[in-house]
Amino acid sequence: MTEAADNSIVVGVDGSEASLAALRWAAEQARSMHADVIAVHAWEPAGARFASYAPVPVRPTAAEQRAEAARMLAAAVREVLGPRSGRSIRVVVVEGPPARVLPARASGALLLALGRSAYAQRELPALGTVGRACVRCATVPVVMVPVAPDPAAPSAAAPEAGRQAPGRPARAPRPVCAG
Repeated sequence: MTEAADNSIVVGVDGSEASLAALRWAAEQARSMHADVIAVHAWEPAGARFASYAPVPVRPTAAEQRAEAARMLAAAVREVLGPRSGRSIRVVVVEGPPARVLPARASGALLLALGRSAYAQRELPALGTVGRACVRCATVPVVMVPVAPDPAAPSAAAPEAGRQAPGRPARAPRPVCAG
């Protein structure tokens, strides 16, 4: 089940802003390390979310769900890296829970990059269930990449300004390596 080459960075992509930030960071890091990027999207069948009596047209088939997952991943890669990525990037769509798929796919890679939600940027990273599982189970370093704060949002900047020491410039959020 492992697919990562020795000189690659695996990044989990689910289409969220946090995962796009992780993909952006992984592409920059891979460029500086002369490594490849493997963008992985793990999906689980939605069949269990529908009632057994739901009409068949409402329930997407596994093939339709896989195709939608592949479209989402391709769109995310295009959005972040543009039509040409420069370095080698592979996209991998895998059926299964992300907490199991991502550490398995990262085995043998240089590292695993995951996005960190905006709500967790104030203090130490607050990890979700997938992040915790990856930190616990991955055999490679796991980098948690924060979403860049929105400069237009006053609530994002105001609390940070009150906690800075006088005369010290604000620091940009940096990835936190947990592993």
